[in-house]
Amino acid sequence: MEFSSKLRTRHPTPDTRHLMSVYALTALLALLFFILYPPPCTLASSLSFPEQFEAFDMPGDGGGSIGLSWRAASFDEPTLRYQVYMADQAQGPFTQIVEFAANTHYKSDVDRPWWSWDRNKAYHFYQMKSTQDLRLESGKAYFFKVAVTDGMQTIEGPIRSAIPEPNLFNLAKANNFLLVVFFSTLVLIAIAKAKRHPNIFLRRIPGLDAVEEAIGRATEMGRPILYLTGSDDMSSLSTIAATVILGQVAKKTAAYETELKVPHRDPIVMAICQEIVKESYLEAGRPDAYRDDSNFFITSDQFSYAAAVNGIMLRERPAANFFMGFYYAEALLLAETGAGTGAIQIAGTDADLQLPFFITTCDYTLIGEELYAASAYLSREPVLVGTLRGQDLGKAFLLLSTVIGTILATIGGLAGTQAFVPLLQLFRDFK
Repeated sequence: MEFSSKLRTRHPTPDTRHLMSVYALTALLALLFFILYPPPCTLASSLSFPEQFEAFDMPGDGGGSIGLSWRAASFDEPTLRYQVYMADQAQGPFTQIVEFAANTHYKSDVDRPWWSWDRNKAYHFYQMKSTQDLRLESGKAYFFKVAVTDGMQTIEGPIRSAIPEPNLFNLAKANNFLLVVFFSTLVLIAIAKAKRHPNIFLRRIPGLDAVEEAIGRATEMGRPILYLTGSDDMSSLSTIAATVILGQVAKKTAAYETELKVPHRDPIVMAICQEIVKESYLEAGRPDAYRDDSNFFITSDQFSYAAAVNGIMLRERPAANFFMGFYYAEALLLAETGAGTGAIQIAGTDADLQLPFFITTCDYTLIGEELYAASAYLSREPVLVGTLRGQDLGKAFLLLSTVIGTILATIGGLAGTQAFVPLLQLFRDFK
């Protein structure tokens, strides 16, 4: 009984309990650190180079560009980095070109159309381009490798080679080719239809309806007609249109036996207009009424030419003035002087800066493409009429496509879907 009375239960002291808590917290922190920052042996077992690494010449370019692609790995995350190396020989030495996060640079990020590029997000992609610091020569082999690193371990992949070459065709622009074929076919069909039906409808242009009125007025008054072809040379579309309209005006002046004066500031334009007017008089059956001096050269200087033409207006007081073609600052001087003589004035230009002056001072003004359409409107030539008709149909198609494309792009943006992108890419110009 004396022995058993000496047995007592021992409880931990406060100091012992505190020490045990510290040990437990230390063990928990060590476990958490091991999970977040595993030792190198564990990282080496989790990192591996992605599969299917390829180097290839970029399609549809002029050379000097190589593409690199490899399959995205399951461990891709922002903390890991990919490093791209390049060398002139397989043995090296390799130079690091770029480094980027492992969750960036995918094939789906490349701005190319679906018919010439596989927009697969399961593959990484990087494009090597020739720059001032890095020249990629066409026909020369280059060697590449890609490494993945987490800051402590770096694993390199196999070496691949590629040769940059210029390509004959750019498939990214295949839609442009198809659109050209479509519009060309549309124009040819319109021309064939115009040949079968010569009286096809064309929108009425008041300025052209007044051409015969102006010529008739000049005939009644016994005064000449002044016709200007603009200030540009024959490389300008507006000058070409002006010379074509001159041919139609010359036919009517030949029929009415009205004097025609065409002053020029370009000798080549003058020579072409001489032949056009001569041919018009022949077609009208009045070759005897043709005069070589109806087309004459003044000067190539801008304001000297304007002063000389103004002098003709004031001295001879033509009954009708035609201002066709492209004009510069002389437009206001010519049109104001002509308006002061009381002549009926018809202008046509695609120079948007000069349109306000012509609209203010002339009786009729052909605006923009009305100048190009004037030759078809006056002559009713099937080829010209069909071309004009085909162009209008093409513009209507483009306008309708623009409206539909805008609606689809808006719906796709609001709904957050890429379902309409393949359709919209058909009408986009890719480089």
